[in-house]
Amino acid sequence: MERSGHLDSFTRDRLPPPAQRPDFLLDRPELAYPPRLNAIAALLDGWRERGWDDRPCLIGGEEVWSYGRVRDTVDRVARVLTEDYGVVPGNRVLLRGPNTPMLAVCWLAVIKAGAVLVPTMPLLRAPELADILSRASITMALCDQRYLDDLEEAAPPSMRLVGFQDGRLQGGGVPGGELEHRIATKPTGFTPADTANDDVALIAFTSGTTGTPKAAAHLHRHLLAIADLSPRSILRTSADDVFCGSPTLAFAYGLGGLLLFPLRIGASVVLLERGTHDRLLDAAIRHRATVMFTVPTVYRGMIAHLEQEPALADRLSALRLCVSAGEPLPLPTFEGWRAATGLEILDSLGTTELLNAVLHAVPGDVRPGSTGKPVPGYEAMVVDDQFQPVPPGQVGRLAVRGATGCLYLDDPRQEAYVQQGWNLTGDAFHVDEDGFFWYHARTDDLIVSAGYKISGLEVENILLGHEAVQECAVVAVPDPVRGTIPKAFVVIRDGMRPDDGLIEHLQSYVKEHIAPYKYPRAVEFLDALPRTETGKVQRFKLRKRASEPES
Repeated sequence: MERSGHLDSFTRDRLPPPAQRPDFLLDRPELAYPPRLNAIAALLDGWRERGWDDRPCLIGGEEVWSYGRVRDTVDRVARVLTEDYGVVPGNRVLLRGPNTPMLAVCWLAVIKAGAVLVPTMPLLRAPELADILSRASITMALCDQRYLDDLEEAAPPSMRLVGFQDGRLQGGGVPGGELEHRIATKPTGFTPADTANDDVALIAFTSGTTGTPKAAAHLHRHLLAIADLSPRSILRTSADDVFCGSPTLAFAYGLGGLLLFPLRIGASVVLLERGTHDRLLDAAIRHRATVMFTVPTVYRGMIAHLEQEPALADRLSALRLCVSAGEPLPLPTFEGWRAATGLEILDSLGTTELLNAVLHAVPGDVRPGSTGKPVPGYEAMVVDDQFQPVPPGQVGRLAVRGATGCLYLDDPRQEAYVQQGWNLTGDAFHVDEDGFFWYHARTDDLIVSAGYKISGLEVENILLGHEAVQECAVVAVPDPVRGTIPKAFVVIRDGMRPDDGLIEHLQSYVKEHIAPYKYPRAVEFLDALPRTETGKVQRFKLRKRASEPES
């Protein structure tokens, strides 16, 4: 372990003991990082020497930030943090706001200054923020001024709260937020903090799909590793690409696809404050985006839009790569997008703990319905409860190890996630004879009914093929006879009647398409599925709802 560059040892002191940490596979040449490494300096500082200051980097609204402007603003913000607010390496700094160029600049500046960044979803409320502030012992936050209210309510009196206003200027050229006022007085240039490649750079809180969020730490080298693996080996991205997408930068998926991947290769990226399907479709057309990162829900929304206005598909001619993550990609969504655009969606699976994709579909070798194969730099296998590999076709637990891995801060759940040096993601998969991995459910969502194992995802894929179903989720609920049964929570399309007749029709529809024992023995109609801000269905809430007596 290299000497830490952290003067504040809070985060390092709370890392899991070495025996509970995963094995890190770092023997690939692209992962040979120097012992002293500041990830943001490695991402940004070389472009000036190449004469790329005028190239577009961050696109927000109608404004384009060049690489030169981004680097100079990052350095000025880092100066403000260290010179005006006394931030030292290892301090935790919370960041809050939607995807804007100024938020991205703050993201980069905090880590370049040697602090540990704690990004948060912009729609978290005061109690959720208060928990993060306490658990990460945060004394300073940078926040988009439009999102200050909940943070002010959650913050202790001793915390320094600094607002920014997207880097935009108010009337008369006066900068808007406290941060903009201060950076206007700072010269360019900043000496990056002297950090080690295994110093913590980021604390990412999990999205809470299974309950209490966990604090996953990531090292400086992790930020580069995810940008040096799948984008290069699978996506073959280049400096000429224009990235776009919907995930927030506080989400590991958004961090990679909408910040680290483009900056690592000198490409540009379109940042959307609201990543709705109509805004993403419009941005992809207007900016001639070539690479898209979003979730199946947004793809479904764009499919419906394109079905209403088929001519729009011709204006997506620059788009060449479409990636999906965040939740399982239903086969009807894959087929609908291909029919509407002629493009295949590349499914992938990543976790907050692993920071980005570890399984990924490969262009030219897509097997519809499969999540793909391990990303170069990672190994994956499917194991049973005794941690023994299972034969092809048998469902088991996904185990992964590679360049990144789970490092929970001061959390007993580390022992369950990391076993024998492997990360257990909590997902149930099988692998076929050709090495493709097929998702079934979260391991705690795999339905065992009267001895039969049922994949909720398989049932969902069938239901989504019915004309009445807009979206759905199938979970296990208690049953006195069968132990558990599959129950479908269904959001229906406009104009459909949610009555007993539709329930019977949906049940019969499933029986007609897959083995009858898999049909949902209970169906409940909802106005919307409960989701995290990252778009994942909160299935634990559905299971709780189903177990309540009045349900």
